[in-house]
Parts: sequence; structure tokens; C-alpha cells
Amino acid sequence: MIKTTWDVVVLVQGYPGKSRGNGGLGWSSVALARAPGRVAILDTGSFSLRRTLVARLAVLGVTPADVTDVLLTHSHYDHSLNWPIFPKATIHIGTQELDWALSRPIDDPLVPDLRSLATSPRLARIAPGASPLPGISTVLTPGHTPFHLTFILAGADHDTIFAGDAAKNLAELTEEAADLTMDAAASARSLRAINALWREKPGTLLICGHDLTMRLDADGTPQRLGTREAGISANLGTSLTGTSVFALE
Repeated sequence: MIKTTWDVVVLVQGYPGKSRGNGGLGWSSVALARAPGRVAILDTGSFSLRRTLVARLAVLGVTPADVTDVLLTHSHYDHSLNWPIFPKATIHIGTQELDWALSRPIDDPLVPDLRSLATSPRLARIAPGASPLPGISTVLTPGHTPFHLTFILAGADHDTIFAGDAAKNLAELTEEAADLTMDAAASARSLRAINALWREKPGTLLICGHDLTMRLDADGTPQRLGTREAGISANLGTSLTGTSVFALE
């Protein structure tokens, strides 16, 4: 039997920042994963990422209609809101996570209204620990939300762990303690579990919810890969040509 392996590309770098009194800033990681006959999106980002996602998929020769599967780590808006832009995809989400999201009040600031997903014929609920697709396994990593899932994708040369907000950034992994969590003790256990998974196979990549992709070096020290590309363009002057660009390091 041929083992299914996945090639994973980060479409959007997650960012670990918070704005000061002006709404959300810490946009989430979004990845494209491809295997024979399958094109999957891991988390979807929020409204502000829609044009960016479509454009970056186009560079890779992929349209939203080509996507066969969307896998959601959890229900928060910055990870789940763009599922409708993939018109032919099966939408995979933890069954307990979705039920929890549906139980939230309609004015919850983080959980969008997912009733249309719950009734969609394209919905596929993931049981805890189940494999939603060949070559992809799941681990229940609660804390940030009560039923958050982490995905582990088998690769030809290395595995990839897509941790979502169970591990938002390198600081959380290092301290094994989480910011912005519903259950600090559960998040600490989940971070320990993710760190242990990461160390099982040399070369495994870890994609956090709000940081660059990482790999452990020969000494077991986490190393961020690539260059952060976040920035803000702002017109603060009196002319349309007076745009300032601020890099977000």
C-alpha cells in the first residue's frame, strides 16, 4: 500500500502582534497542502485575507474551485471565516469544536455564526483523534478553545505539524504557557504534547497559528525559517503620494 504524503506551502504567515485599541492585528497562518488527487487548505483566515489568498493560490496555479478540502483547527473567526470561498471543498472541523461554537452566543467576539456550515452538505465532522484524510492525523489540543485540533501531515521528506492556536508562537512553545487561552492548564498540557510530537521525527516542520514556520536544529533548539514579511502601509500626510511603510518585525 502506497503511503499518502503531503507537500505543504505556507500561503499566509501568521503574526503574533496585537493592536493597541484598534481591533485585531494578529492574523493567522494559512497553508496549502497537496497530495495526489487532493488540494487542501489548512485554516482559512478572515475576511481581510480573501484577496490575498486568491492571489497567492493563483501564483501556485490553484483556484478556489480546485480546493478539495478545508481543514479547520478551531472555530475562531481569524481561522475559519473564509471557508465559503472554496465552493467545492469538503469542510473538516472537529465535531465537538463545531458543537461548542454553535452553543456560543451570537454576539461572541471571537466565534462567528457557523450555522450555515453546520447545515452544509459539504461539512465533514472530525471525531477526536480521527484521520480526516489519508496521511493526515489529528491530536486534540484544548485550551485556546475547548476542542481545538492539531493536524499532523505525513510528508515525503519530513512531516508537518499544523498547530493553529494551540501553539500560537515560539514564546508559547518555549515557556509551555499560553496567552489568550480559555484554560491555561489545558493549554500548557497541549503545548507539552506538541513539543513532544515535534521531537519525535528529526526535520519535522511546525507551523504555529501566529508565527513563522519552525524547525529544530541539531541541538533541538527551535529555529524560525524564512523572513517575516509583515508590514503596514499608511497615508499619514496630505498627498496621495505621501504613503509611509512600516515593517512589523
